[in-house]
Amino acid sequence: MLSLGVNSPIPNTLVPLILNPSRPKTRLFSSVSLRKLRVKASSAEVAFKEEEKYSNEGVSPTRGLSEELPPGLSREAMPKHVAVIMDGNARWARQRGLPSSEGHQAGVQSLRELIELCCKWGIKVLTVFAFSYDNWVRPKVEVDFLMSLEGIRISVIGDSSKLPTNLQKLIRDAEEATKENSNFQLIVAVSYSGKYDIIQACKGIAQKVKEGVVELDDIDETLVEQELETNCTDHPYPDLLIRTSGELRVSNFLLWQLAYTEFFFVQPLWPDFGKDEFVDALTAFQKRQRRYGGRDS
Repeated sequence: MLSLGVNSPIPNTLVPLILNPSRPKTRLFSSVSLRKLRVKASSAEVAFKEEEKYSNEGVSPTRGLSEELPPGLSREAMPKHVAVIMDGNARWARQRGLPSSEGHQAGVQSLRELIELCCKWGIKVLTVFAFSYDNWVRPKVEVDFLMSLEGIRISVIGDSSKLPTNLQKLIRDAEEATKENSNFQLIVAVSYSGKYDIIQACKGIAQKVKEGVVELDDIDETLVEQELETNCTDHPYPDLLIRTSGELRVSNFLLWQLAYTEFFFVQPLWPDFGKDEFVDALTAFQKRQRRYGGRDS
C-alpha cells in the first residue's frame, strides 16, 4: 500500500466534497460531457460521437500516455488502486427527460475518460461498481471498447452467472485475451456483493481445512485475501474510493478490502464526473496522512 508523508496532516473524515467556489455551482453538463454529447432536439436522443470511432476503428484512447500532471499532483503520491461507485446514471437521465438507457450510455463516456486518465497518470488498478447488466446498453460495443485499450488487463468480479449467456462469453473472452497485459488493470464488479465475497472466501478456507490442506492456525488475513475475488490483482486493497451523486455509504462494495481506504464523496452524478472532479479527489487524497489503523505519533 502507498504510504504518504505530508507536513500538514488532514484528518480522514468521511464528508462530502466541497467544490472549488470559483467554479459554477450548477451546470447541465460537464465540460467533458459537452464535448462528447450532442442532443438531437427532435427526439431528445443523446448520440455519442466517440462510440463508433472506438467500436469500428479500434482506436485506443490510451495511445500517447505521456501527459503532464495537473498542478498540485505528485506522480509519486498517486494511489495504486482507485475504486469508484458509479452512482447516478438513471437520475441524470431522468433530470433531462431521457430514458434511463441514455444515462447509462453517458456513464460509459465518463468511464472511458477515467480509464484514460488513470493510464496517463500512473494509477495501476481501477475497480468500478454498479456496472450491472442494465449499464451494458450495447454489450458487444462496450466489451470491444475495453478490449481495444492497449496494454490493459480486464477482470470481472461478482456473480456473472446472472448475465445473459452471450455477455458471459464476451467477458470470458475479454479476460482471456487481456490476461497477460500489465500496463493497467480494469476490474469490473458485476452483480457483486461484499458480504458474499467474504462468505465465499470463508467457505473456500473451510473446505481446505476439511481436506487437510490448511490447518486452523494457518488462517490469517493473507489467506482470506487469497480467497477473495480481488485475488485477481496484485493490488487488492483500494487506496482511494470515490462515490458520486452525494450518497455517503459503500453499498456492500469491497467490505473487506476497504478497511484502510480513503473515502471521497462528490455531489455530481456519475455522467457529470470528469477530469476536474477526479483531480479534486486525487488532490484531497495526496494531502491526507494515512495511518492504517495506527495513532498519531
